[in-house]
Amino acid sequence: MTAVRSTSPSPDAQPPTVHPGAIEVGERLGPHFRDCYACGDRPESGLHLEVRRAEGVAIEAEFTVTDDHQGAPGLAHGGLLAAAFDDALGYVLWIIGEPAVTGRLEIDYLRPVPVGTTLHLTARCTGVLGRKIWAEGEGRLGAPDGQVAVKAAALFIKVGTEHFEQHGRGLEELSEDLVRRYNP
Repeated sequence: MTAVRSTSPSPDAQPPTVHPGAIEVGERLGPHFRDCYACGDRPESGLHLEVRRAEGVAIEAEFTVTDDHQGAPGLAHGGLLAAAFDDALGYVLWIIGEPAVTGRLEIDYLRPVPVGTTLHLTARCTGVLGRKIWAEGEGRLGAPDGQVAVKAAALFIKVGTEHFEQHGRGLEELSEDLVRRYNP
């Protein structure tokens, strides 16, 4: 099997559609799993992403970089920023109602992200074809209209909920909202 090497949608990809059960624009999306380092509310040093639905198949999110998130002294760790985008981009899956896993994630680091900075993330679905879902986003420093510090793109692969049963601890620890959305 040839590995997928692109996070840009295939030319024959279709525009994404909003799932009929998706939350309204402006509403907050809770964590998919309370112990998730990026969006969960339990990991003390986690990112605690605050995520809201935006117009279309998109989200807006933010988190503040703390001392626990450092790579170089005073700066956010690049892998931590990648984790934030993996989750933020993955939240668009909630809007289209498709369980999927990350197949490929690309990050472009454009500016340093200092400790104490609130990073404002946007993510949007850019196409769907068969089991493939493409998404892209960016992170801005200090405000939704601040300087772009990070850009990201991902390819997600649709999976059934049995994937989580087989390879993880099952669905019982996922958020009730997420399970309901994927198992109508």
